[in-house]
Amino acid sequence: MLNRVVIILAIIGVLTGLGAAYLMSIKNTPLPPAYTPIANPFHDGIYANGIIETTQHSGENTNIYPEVSGTITRIFVKDGDLIQKGTPLFDLEDSIQQSNLLSQQAQIKSAKAQYKLANDSYLKVLHAWQLNHDAISQDGLDNARNSTDLAAANLEVAEQQYQGTLNLLKKYHVTALSDGKVLTVNAAVGGFVSTQGVYDSYTQQYQPLMILGNNIKKLSVRSFIDEILIAKLPSPDNFKAYMYIRGTNYKIPLEFNRILPLVTPKIELSNQRTERVDVRVLPIIFTFTVPQHITLYPGQLVDVYIGASSDEATHTPHP
Repeated sequence: MLNRVVIILAIIGVLTGLGAAYLMSIKNTPLPPAYTPIANPFHDGIYANGIIETTQHSGENTNIYPEVSGTITRIFVKDGDLIQKGTPLFDLEDSIQQSNLLSQQAQIKSAKAQYKLANDSYLKVLHAWQLNHDAISQDGLDNARNSTDLAAANLEVAEQQYQGTLNLLKKYHVTALSDGKVLTVNAAVGGFVSTQGVYDSYTQQYQPLMILGNNIKKLSVRSFIDEILIAKLPSPDNFKAYMYIRGTNYKIPLEFNRILPLVTPKIELSNQRTERVDVRVLPIIFTFTVPQHITLYPGQLVDVYIGASSDEATHTPHP
């Protein structure tokens, strides 16, 4: 009986070993890549990180900060809206300024009444003096004229204060200074905003209340060239560059716009904390027209290759 059990176990062990050997011999075919890996289109091209942004004559996007602090009472636009110059953007709570405005309107009325009273008195004194110089002393005439001048000055001060409050009140009603597109709205009605912007409870940092861009028919890409590669850059007159959209097979030619002639510390485009803080980069701005079959947004990270026009490789890694 014992021998039979041993034989059965031995047979099971042999079958198990054969099965395991068969399973281990099976080779798993790797999945094909989701897209063709990026290849340098130049024989000696320079790679750079890039970020898409709206095309501007200077700067990046238009960051909207209020010139005064207050509670947001109305927001007239939303993310993605196309706006024109003069379009209302948001309002801040202005009850105190409205009260000051009414008070100064009353002060102007009082100052006008004081001026009219002083001027009428001066005209009467002047008329009496003209009829009889002995009836009114020169000192009395001068005092009447000075009272009129003082009342006129008080009226001018009241009007200037009213105009100043009116100009301050306009800062509580912010409008767009140019045509463009609303890229993001970082606040809500009832929230408090200061001249530093809106406090983000997630990042625990201040950010602009709104960010505006242009009408995104043409975009820019800001590429950052490591300082050790600056010497290898071709002449700007001979620049040729391509942008690759991450996660796709798209390759878009770029048009050289300008070089920012100041090497700056490298920034963390993707908010990663592994960047070397001692690396400096040279920003180069390119522009491109968005193809109809591709959807791109400002803030999107891309890969950029820069080379000379005569150095382009013969192979075509991307369709």
